[in-house]
Amino acid sequence: MVWWIIATVFAFFVKGLCGFANTLVFNTILSFDNTNINISPVELVLGYPTNAILVWHERNSIKWRICLPLSLMVIIGCIPGALFLKNVDVEIVKIVFGFVIILIGLEMLFRGLRSIKIKQSKTALSIIGILSGVLCGLYGIGALLGAYVNRVTDDTGEFRANMCVVFLVENTFRVILYIVSGIITLDILKQALILVPFMLIGLGIGMISSKVIDEKIVKKIVIVMLIISGVALVMNNLW
Repeated sequence: MVWWIIATVFAFFVKGLCGFANTLVFNTILSFDNTNINISPVELVLGYPTNAILVWHERNSIKWRICLPLSLMVIIGCIPGALFLKNVDVEIVKIVFGFVIILIGLEMLFRGLRSIKIKQSKTALSIIGILSGVLCGLYGIGALLGAYVNRVTDDTGEFRANMCVVFLVENTFRVILYIVSGIITLDILKQALILVPFMLIGLGIGMISSKVIDEKIVKKIVIVMLIISGVALVMNNLW
């Protein structure tokens, strides 16, 4: 249980700070001694209220024209997911998109270091938006979604708000799916309940830190987490 507590505090500290990547941190810490079927439902139950908390906290920064279409794409992406996964090698797809996420993250990092602001292509952003929504729905990959939202929001408050609206919609769909399929059980709920205080501690520290740490540093942390997400996606599916 000690490692579950450590994973919870660190994962939701990152969630409070960046608005995403809690799943990456949680799974990375616990995947050595636990299977995904035991990790994912606990993380989902813990993560669901954190999205609601962050959405409420950053409610004035929500851009509905951004998050509503992405939320719709996530749900649409979940519908063909089962059929698509039966006919495609999931590991290869995840490796390819892992590299895509790494390249996007590196481009964002170097773009942020330049003093001249480059005009974004609406077509390119639309493609990224569609892919991010579908991939998040199909595989639970939030990094490409983060890359898109990072480009169309002005500050970390807007980034967290709009990311978490989309995650809240996706989480609602997945909670229902997990309950119906029997993945979320009474034992899972009991374990998640034990970890709730540690989730709140991590989330609270992360949210406070996001207000104290310089905006530019937080943005760089978000980009670094995107790159790490891509690397983890590739590594996890190569070995």
